[in-house]
Amino acid sequence: MDIKKYKYCVSTTRYKRFKTREVNIGGVPLGGDNPIRVQSMTTTDTMDTIATVEQSIRMIEAGCEYVRITAPSINEARNLENIKNELRRRGYKTPLIADIHFTPNAAEVAARIVEKVRINPGNYADKKKFQTIKYTDRQYEEEIERIRERFVPLLKICKEYGTAIRIGTNHGSLSDRIMSHYGDTPLGMVESALEFVRICRDENFHNIVLSMKASNPQVMVQAYRLLVNKMEEEGYNYPLHLGVTEAGDGEDGRIKSAVGIGTLLEDGLGDTIRVSLTEEPENEIPVAIALAKRYGNRSKHVSIPSIKKAVIDPFNYKRRETFAVSDFGENNVPKVIVDFANINLKDESQLNVIGYTYNKKIDKWNFSDQSPDCIYTGKKIPDFKLPTTLKLILDYDVWIKSKNKTDYFPYFASTQEFVKSNSKSFVMNFVEINISDLKNKHLEIIKNDPRIIFVLTTTNLHGMAEQRRVFFHMIENDIKNPIVIRRSYDTKDTEKLMLYASTDLGALFIDGLGDGVWISPYNKIYDTKTIELFNRLSFGILQATRTRISKTEYIACPSCGRTLFNLVEVTNKIRKRTEHLKGVKIAIMGCIVNGPGEMADADYGYVGSGPDRITLYRGKEIVKKNIKSEYALDELVELIKEDGKWHEKD
Repeated sequence: MDIKKYKYCVSTTRYKRFKTREVNIGGVPLGGDNPIRVQSMTTTDTMDTIATVEQSIRMIEAGCEYVRITAPSINEARNLENIKNELRRRGYKTPLIADIHFTPNAAEVAARIVEKVRINPGNYADKKKFQTIKYTDRQYEEEIERIRERFVPLLKICKEYGTAIRIGTNHGSLSDRIMSHYGDTPLGMVESALEFVRICRDENFHNIVLSMKASNPQVMVQAYRLLVNKMEEEGYNYPLHLGVTEAGDGEDGRIKSAVGIGTLLEDGLGDTIRVSLTEEPENEIPVAIALAKRYGNRSKHVSIPSIKKAVIDPFNYKRRETFAVSDFGENNVPKVIVDFANINLKDESQLNVIGYTYNKKIDKWNFSDQSPDCIYTGKKIPDFKLPTTLKLILDYDVWIKSKNKTDYFPYFASTQEFVKSNSKSFVMNFVEINISDLKNKHLEIIKNDPRIIFVLTTTNLHGMAEQRRVFFHMIENDIKNPIVIRRSYDTKDTEKLMLYASTDLGALFIDGLGDGVWISPYNKIYDTKTIELFNRLSFGILQATRTRISKTEYIACPSCGRTLFNLVEVTNKIRKRTEHLKGVKIAIMGCIVNGPGEMADADYGYVGSGPDRITLYRGKEIVKKNIKSEYALDELVELIKEDGKWHEKD
């Protein structure tokens, strides 16, 4: 495939940031050679000046470099001046950003006060009615002219006051015009923004930042890549604001954010990031800093062979074609392998941490939707019989001496060890490879052996790109063995471990690369808590990349001044009642702005529609309006039951 047609970054094998033009935002420049900036958004009522100021200070002291504040109407936009003055009086000069939906007049007021205004091209000049409209070319041009008339007054104010603009597309709030013309696609997201960019350029306005947010990391990544590709075509290079919208809270929110944001950072894309968690906004900042800081010295990585043509389509998902080895590869979901090499397995209860529980009275094993498919015990054979659903992997030198070569499977530390071995499993053999094997004669001998699953490792600082390069080689050379991606991490800082693993592994699964995941510790000494974390994290990454669904998914907005209920409290209540519903996607939205559109592909929506009032959605359709909050969760459960998707907890 033509590499230029699919180009979206400087290089897929050599780390280098995509060079964007510098945009000055209140003395804190963005893009160009500046570091990756971090930001967040207040959750207070914008009319409550002191509460907003004090929350902003907590964010700033956590490391926030831009503070975004919602301005849903002219009154809130005007109050930004009081907020700004109070922050300046207290000695804080951090640039402020006004967040605008639906209200151009509020944007025009805010642009005279703050350093940057965020507008959503899906609702700045349009009202979403979920209608399909057929346009002639002339009618479409007339629509663009209508947008121009609404948008140009804001540009003139921004020019006069030196205010920057973020044109922030959200997957779930594309206008009916865009949806009718391009469909619900990454291309539609890109064109939604570029319509506004072209108007900016016609007016010689270039203080522009762009974003392509979605709650689905796969859609988000594809949209940003396509945006860069289109900008290159048209000669633009505006800075990029990265974020996965409505990521949720806790581990799930961090994993999903790292999968989306980290995948793009790995390829040198992104000038500022916001991690959208359903938590206090100051909690977002350490996560964003940890993601950004990782790339400070990335360019010093060991070189990776370049590619001369595109091997995959980075704008459309397609899983790498493989054959099946046992239940790995082909159409099987990616498998999870958990590392028990440091643990002496003497008792069945030791498997409780990975969801396997044994009932001695009836001699029966139970397991959960997040129980792994295999465990690796290295040189240690368990003292008890494992459940039949759990495969055991042993180092080859131990496996060859074991009495049970039917239920146990060998791990070969190299292609050479496999070639020279006297005995192999007739069913499944795990063979470790890395990028050096691409020039290895042994790989040529054993490729496409129907009994081999490759386990791909790396020690490169730019490990994701190196492993991706191996996948490219496999595709180019028609090698179709399933591949398990194995990565090792320091276990001391669990948050960094979670973010790094989500980035490194998630980036590959998002592109359809990988048939299994195996997270190991650097150090040999670890306990069952580490094993539990690795197992949970593995399933979380597969869930975030939509490659293996093992639990309920929550699409929860991070709250802001528009929110009509306590999002953290309500999300926890909904989670407690519904977390056993594997595969069901529930969106929890604080207001109508983040309502039916923003929920994108959720099955059900729980949306604030007024004080103490909730509206329930099935997909994007309203099912029940203005329910009192105290009854809303019960009504949601009844709705799920009506659709036959409910079952009681075990």
